[in-house]
Amino acid sequence: MVSRGSGRSGGPQLVEIGGRRLRLTNLDKVLYPETGTTKADVIGYYSSIAPHLLPFVRDRPATRKRWVHGVGTDDDPGEVFFQKNLDGSTPDWVARVDIEHSDHHNVYPLVNDEATLAWFAQIASLEIHVPQWRVDSHGARQNPDRLVLDLDPGPGTGLAECVTVARSAREFLQGMGLEPVPVTSGSKGLHLYAALDGSQTSDAVSEVAHELARVLEADHPDLVVSDMKKAKRGGRVLVDWSQNSGAKTTIAPYSLRGRAHPTVAVPRTWEELDDPELRHLEYSEVLDRMQTIDDPLAAILGDEGAVVRTPDRLTVYRSKRDGAKTPEPVPEESPAQGNDDTFVVQDHHARGHHHDFRLERDGVLVSWALPKGVPDLGEKNRLAVQTEDHPLDYASFEGRIPTGEYGAGTVTIWDAGTYVTEKWRDDEIIVTLDGRADGGLGGRAKIALIRTKAGGDPKNWLFHRMELEGTYTAAEHEGDDAAPTATAAGGPASPARRRVGATDRSSRRLPSPMLATRGSVSDVDSTDGDWAFEMKWDGIRCIARIEDGGAVLGSRNGLDLTATFPDIAEALAEAFPSDVVLDAEIVALEKGRPVFSALQNRLGITKPADVARAMARIPATVMVFDVLEREGEDLTRESYTRRRAILDELAVVRNGTTSGKATVQIPPALDGDVEHAVSTSKRLGLEGVVAKRTDSVYRAGRRSRDWIKLVHEKTQEVVIVGWRPGNNALAESLGSLLVAVPDDSGALVYAGRVGTGFTDSARRRLRAQLDARARKTPVVDVPRPDADDAEWVRADLVGEVTFADWTGGGRLRHPVWRGLRPDRTPADVTRDDGL
Repeated sequence: MVSRGSGRSGGPQLVEIGGRRLRLTNLDKVLYPETGTTKADVIGYYSSIAPHLLPFVRDRPATRKRWVHGVGTDDDPGEVFFQKNLDGSTPDWVARVDIEHSDHHNVYPLVNDEATLAWFAQIASLEIHVPQWRVDSHGARQNPDRLVLDLDPGPGTGLAECVTVARSAREFLQGMGLEPVPVTSGSKGLHLYAALDGSQTSDAVSEVAHELARVLEADHPDLVVSDMKKAKRGGRVLVDWSQNSGAKTTIAPYSLRGRAHPTVAVPRTWEELDDPELRHLEYSEVLDRMQTIDDPLAAILGDEGAVVRTPDRLTVYRSKRDGAKTPEPVPEESPAQGNDDTFVVQDHHARGHHHDFRLERDGVLVSWALPKGVPDLGEKNRLAVQTEDHPLDYASFEGRIPTGEYGAGTVTIWDAGTYVTEKWRDDEIIVTLDGRADGGLGGRAKIALIRTKAGGDPKNWLFHRMELEGTYTAAEHEGDDAAPTATAAGGPASPARRRVGATDRSSRRLPSPMLATRGSVSDVDSTDGDWAFEMKWDGIRCIARIEDGGAVLGSRNGLDLTATFPDIAEALAEAFPSDVVLDAEIVALEKGRPVFSALQNRLGITKPADVARAMARIPATVMVFDVLEREGEDLTRESYTRRRAILDELAVVRNGTTSGKATVQIPPALDGDVEHAVSTSKRLGLEGVVAKRTDSVYRAGRRSRDWIKLVHEKTQEVVIVGWRPGNNALAESLGSLLVAVPDDSGALVYAGRVGTGFTDSARRRLRAQLDARARKTPVVDVPRPDADDAEWVRADLVGEVTFADWTGGGRLRHPVWRGLRPDRTPADVTRDDGL
């Protein structure tokens, strides 16, 4: 319900919507010029449709399409941009979730109430796009609860052709136990939604949808296309299966569209699709419609306690075979569970002679067709096309598939046996096969499968035959232990300790950095003296000694970072020709914003080949903000202002790329008031601000209130004391971490479980490190519900989480994992109450 305040129609108005106060501006601004539809009309629509729209978007990360200056025409939609991240102008009451992607993270809004819909309309976010999955109350991503097919008409086709395809798709989906509901998209075509029970991953559901699209294409080659290439879509309807991918979104039911007219994505009945005058509806028609009919799409929300059948991993396999006509095994039940160690290579004389390579995984045989067969050792890589999963019984199948049946031809076993997994990821698999002595592989063999997506098809992989000695190097580092600690003068030198072009004088111990005290704006405002403000960079603290044309890098707790970041060492040596000691932060920037999760992928790597690959994938930047020594002169007793002036004089290369590998920046210190500095930091999407007294000296190794850090969100360093296994896809990595924080005496105190914020690769790397630290008993007292299936580890790994608050029982509320901190030790960790 919208409760308006006073004011003229076009002026700012303070309103109450759903119990929230919201300032609305430019209400008479026309957002749809062809129909004269204003912002006030849009806000009114979203407020009225909220009861119908919200169930389909609640707890789903929302991507918005904004037309700040209004829409254009259908041919020229005007200036529009997608927006995922929330910015500093977002009201505090808008629900949000931090989603970790493979190489970055975004903070998305959750459209959970009417007020958020109104705020979207206020900032001209006309279209709302959401994925097929939700997040739970802790922000953890769940499996998808719905399948969607987007029927997109190509040139020469329209809604009528989409309806024909929709009816064919409905038959297939009903055969899987699913009942789809059509939605006219408000743009060109139709969407089909079907409810799922959440037991399958996005990848599994996407695979089923892709296979369904291919079946429809095979049945209607003149009407249906499953390939995304525009050149193939003339006169046909694209069955876009890809929106079931965990990374994709679909226009939300009941969302407006940014078309010339204010059309809406509207759920329809199958009877309505019979109407020869079927068309897309505008928002006013939708509001009238919902006064008289029940929501057709409400069926996918499910009744309480209802069981919705979801396709299993053999659904596609069964859909292609009739057990009464083929000798192949066609099981009716869901996949069985084996030992994940069986392989088979079958020689398949079908329409095209090829090999089929199959590996047992999670109760099925994951399968690839090798059009040119298995290569011999030393031969170049060959194409492997991933096909549908096969039942485990197929590992022993030999026989003739009858003419007219799928895969018709003769199948014989070329080799078979067991295998050991070295790596299994979505884009890379490495296994060692132990085949038959008389098999085609000649005994043991090591192979790598690397997904290439050649031609834009995710089913295309490369099949690589490897030396058993392991000469193949993985495309992505899977996580080494942290680099050795930097040695003191006179100690044995570690290979990782060697620096770029420096003399042995650099083996002198690096000083420890000065540390800031966490505080608030009032801590700065209420004190006398002048302050300078630096942005807080979300990275790894680094002390650098540059000497004799080379550089040595050390972390906050003395770890040698030189071998891990040789690009930083080289860039600093080039930027500072004098002998100096610098205080800095190493970061990985994306669009000017530090992304700590990206930097995590470079930490702990010391092998030159791995480092070179990491440097190529993740460019590093070093933010230099202080100087401690110049040509042997100790500068720590100089004031902050004097040290900054010296720093500016010293750099000959700054704020630019050096050596083609890394970037050196000397970020500015801001004058003015603390509120301006904090708001600037928020606007730039940074972690916070460090306020420094302009007359302060540098207190190496000490925490001081001369430096006050003002952080926008609560963070806490934690010590890992155990872990719990995950379920389903997480069974081979980990489900959650059990963490502790030292009390005032230094004794570890249990602080709760962390189960969100991990990427898949981070889970695997952590699991490998934790397995190497296994112990039999816990090091802290853990409550029985958390300890029941826990595995305990040596308490020497430190990580960092964000969290909402501390509970009364001393637990972290809603913690989210940020990453390991190899630059910290458990002795460095203290409880941060945000004071």
